Amino acid sequence: MTTKPKAKKFRVRRSETPSAQPTPEGAPPAPQGEPQPRPRAVNLPNPGAQPQGQAAPQPTPQPQPAAANKARPTPQGAEAAIDAIKREGLTGRQLRMARRMAQKNNLAPTSDYDAVRLLREAGIDPFQRTNMLDLMPSDKGAKPPAKAGKVQLPQTMPLGKSNLPSTETMSPAEMRALEIGEIQKDIARRRRRRLLLLLARLSAFVFLPTLFAGWYFYSVATPMYSTKSAFLVQQADSTGGGGLGGLLPAQLNSNQDAIAVQDYLTSKDAMIRLDNDVGFKDHFSNPEIDPIQRLDENPSNEKAYKVYKKFVKIGYDPTEGSIRMEVSAADPEIATQFSKALISYAEQRVDDLSQRKRKDQLRDAQNSLDTAKQERRNAQIELVRLQESTVLDPEGVIASLRQQITNLEIQLQEKQLQLAALQDNARPNKARVEGVQGDVRRLQAALATQRARMTEATAGEESLASKTSQIQIAQADLAAADLQMQTALQTLKQTELEANRQVRYLTTSVDPVSAQDPSYPRSFENTILAFLIFSGIYLMISLTASILREQVSS
Repeated sequence: MTTKPKAKKFRVRRSETPSAQPTPEGAPPAPQGEPQPRPRAVNLPNPGAQPQGQAAPQPTPQPQPAAANKARPTPQGAEAAIDAIKREGLTGRQLRMARRMAQKNNLAPTSDYDAVRLLREAGIDPFQRTNMLDLMPSDKGAKPPAKAGKVQLPQTMPLGKSNLPSTETMSPAEMRALEIGEIQKDIARRRRRRLLLLLARLSAFVFLPTLFAGWYFYSVATPMYSTKSAFLVQQADSTGGGGLGGLLPAQLNSNQDAIAVQDYLTSKDAMIRLDNDVGFKDHFSNPEIDPIQRLDENPSNEKAYKVYKKFVKIGYDPTEGSIRMEVSAADPEIATQFSKALISYAEQRVDDLSQRKRKDQLRDAQNSLDTAKQERRNAQIELVRLQESTVLDPEGVIASLRQQITNLEIQLQEKQLQLAALQDNARPNKARVEGVQGDVRRLQAALATQRARMTEATAGEESLASKTSQIQIAQADLAAADLQMQTALQTLKQTELEANRQVRYLTTSVDPVSAQDPSYPRSFENTILAFLIFSGIYLMISLTASILREQVSS
C-alpha cells in the first residue's frame, strides 16, 4: 500500500522583527551563529502557474546555499536570464515542474522562472519526467545520484543553430494575447478547411448535377408543343322529372359519367386505340427526339403507356363538371390530331355508357307490354269459347224461368182460392168445380215443369249457373288483362321519356388549337426544381450520416 504524495505549499513567511528579514540577493550571507528563516520559494505572476484563489506575492530576495554562492552571477545577469526564460513561452505546467525539481535538488528559487534558471545553471533539465514518488523531498545534505540515460545540461548543441537568448521582451499579457491569437488562427484554419470540404461536397452532389440538369433542359431537351382543350358531359333536359333528381344541376347528375370518361382517356385501352388510329408510338420513336424522351424502336405497350401518361394530362373539375385535357407532342399538328382523336373516343364512350342502360330499360318495358297483350288475348278467347258452348245469356234464361215460376205460382194460388170458394157452397156447381180443379192440376204440372227446368239450369257441371260462373270468371280475367295492358303501355311511354332524359351529350367547350411556341421543357423552373431535389437529398444524407456518426462515437 502506497501513500499519496503531497506537495508542499510555497508561501512567504514574513518575520516579525527587522532583523529576521532575508538579506537581499548578492549580499554576504548572515553569520552562522544567527538563526535564519527557512528559505521559501516565491511565485511570480504567471497565467499558467498561479494557483486559483491565491494572490501572487511580490518577489523577495532569498538567501542561497553556500554551494550555490560560489558562482553566483550578478543581479543584472540573473534578471537578463529570467527575462530570456520568460520569452521562451513556457507553460504553467512546465514552470510547476521546474519548481518541484528545484525543491527536490535543495535549491531556493525566488520564482518559477528563477527555478528554471537555477536548474539550468546546476546542469539539470527542469522538464525531465520523473516518478511522482521521486518528487518527495529528501535529506538536505544528500543529492540524488544522476540516473542512467538522464539528459544533463549543458549538452552539445548542433552546429548552425544559435542558442543565444532573444533580445525581444514580452510581458505575460502579450504572451497570453499571442497564444490566443495562435488559437484563433488555428480555429480559422480549421473553419476554412471545413468550409472547403463542404463546398467540395456541395459541388459534387448538388451543383454539378444541377448544372448538368440545366444543360439538358436548355440545350438537349426536345421542345414539346401542347394543345389544350375542354369538354363537358351533359344530360338531356328533364322537364317532367320529379323528386330530388330534378332539383340537382345537370353537371352533378353526370358526375359519374365524367369520371368514367376521365378514367377511360387515361387508360391503356385509349393509348392502344390512339396508336392504331394516329400512330402514337411511331411519333415518339422519332430519332429527332432527345434520348431521354424518345421511345425505343418497337416499344412495348407498358413503356409507351408511361410516355402516354407523361404527355397526356387530363383533369376533372367536380364543381364545374368540366374535363380539361392537355396533349403534348414534338409537332403541334400531331398534338392537335391526338387531342381530336381522344375527344372522339370520349364521345363514343359517353354514348356507349348511356345507350346500354336505355336499351335495357326499353326492352324490359316492351316485354312487359307484350306479355300483357298476350294475357288479354287469351282471356278474350276463353270468354268467347264459354259463350259459344251455352246460351248467349244464361243469366237472362234463369231470370225468365224464375219469372215464369212466379207467375204460375200466383195463378195456381188464385185457382186454389176459387176452388175453395166453390166448395164452400152447399150445393156447388159440379161443372164449375171440375173446371177449376182441372185448371189447378194444369197449373201444378206447369209449375213442376218450370221448376225442373230451373233445377237443371242451376245444378250440375253443365248447368246454366255453372256456365254463368265460368263466364263471369272469364270476364274478370279479361278486365284484369285489360288493366295490366294499360299499365304496361303507360310504363313503356314513361320509360321512353326517361330514356330520352338519360341521354348524355359531350359538348366541347374549348376546341384544340395548334400551338406556335413550345410549352415544354420549362428550363428555368425545372433547373430550380432539380437544385431543390438534389439539395434535399444531400441534406437528408448528411443528417443521417451525422446522426449515425454521433451514435457510433457515443
